[in-house]
Amino acid sequence: MTSTRAWVNQAIRKLHADATRSADTHLLQFPLPSSWGVDLYVKDESSHPTGSLKHRLARSLFLYGLVGGRIGPETTLTEASSGSTAISEAYFARLLGLPFIAVVPESTSHRKIELIEEYGARCATVASAGEMYAEAERIAAETHGYYLDQFGNASVATDWRGNNNIACSIFEQLAAEPHPEPSWVVVGSGTGGTCATIARYARYHGAHTRIAVADPEGSVNEQAWRTGRRDLTACGSRIEGIGRPRVEPSFLPQVVDLVRTVPDAASIAAMHVVHERLGVAPGPSTGTNLVVALELAEQMAASGERGSIVTLLCDRGERYADTYYCPEWVSSLGLDIEPFLGELRARLTAEA
Repeated sequence: MTSTRAWVNQAIRKLHADATRSADTHLLQFPLPSSWGVDLYVKDESSHPTGSLKHRLARSLFLYGLVGGRIGPETTLTEASSGSTAISEAYFARLLGLPFIAVVPESTSHRKIELIEEYGARCATVASAGEMYAEAERIAAETHGYYLDQFGNASVATDWRGNNNIACSIFEQLAAEPHPEPSWVVVGSGTGGTCATIARYARYHGAHTRIAVADPEGSVNEQAWRTGRRDLTACGSRIEGIGRPRVEPSFLPQVVDLVRTVPDAASIAAMHVVHERLGVAPGPSTGTNLVVALELAEQMAASGERGSIVTLLCDRGERYADTYYCPEWVSSLGLDIEPFLGELRARLTAEA
């Protein structure tokens, strides 16, 4: 066996050992008015070691690169990321002793950049999200390294049949609940990998669960889903981690049942409502998810449909203390979240 192959085998063992040390993430029940007859669950992906949903994706991307012969003991790794994926990848790069360069938009929160650098990685900044891809590819070519490419590889790097992916975990955790097969799973879409994994898992296992994508303003995903076109572009999202200016290769609209665009002010307001109701401060993409999950729950209640809905708590709010949790910063974007806050609180306290 060559020294490189021995190193790869040891690297894979390290990734498996790291996963074994970590317990699964919690499935929290979000309180809804009892008259609705709908159970809403929030899977808290912020409890991963690197604090976000992207921990699962990063591990899958590393395994994909290792078993495919693309990552070796001296490979420089690069990624295009708005923050959370890069944080998780920096964690795994340090675990394996590999250099890692994250290409991030200049709008990325300072705390996310700090977390990336705390794991020993380096950040390269570009003006906009649309410039990340080419720069990450350029650095990979310049260093003779490997571009992890979350946007291109997310839907192929994860085993959607099972193997303890997020879909498998959701269905196992719901097994003893009143409605173990959820009527809907609501997720945001950055790479598209999470919605693709859950949708394909549900189909493979014969579940009737429908998949809804909660999309922020400025993202192209809803229009792409409605038209079936993959050549569309948009200005991009102001909600970090979800929404894209282009249709990513891993976004599979044909397996998605619904896409809804959520105003940015509503996303930020709903983020605060999650904190109030669950005692866990999330990032803004969790608020985007909640807006669509509540809309679907109310539609089910109005039609007399009983059942359950699952959505995701994507990452920790501490990463956004100087942005989405800062009233002055939110106001600088021209957003007023108070009307949405009042409306959400009223809906959640009203009984039919």
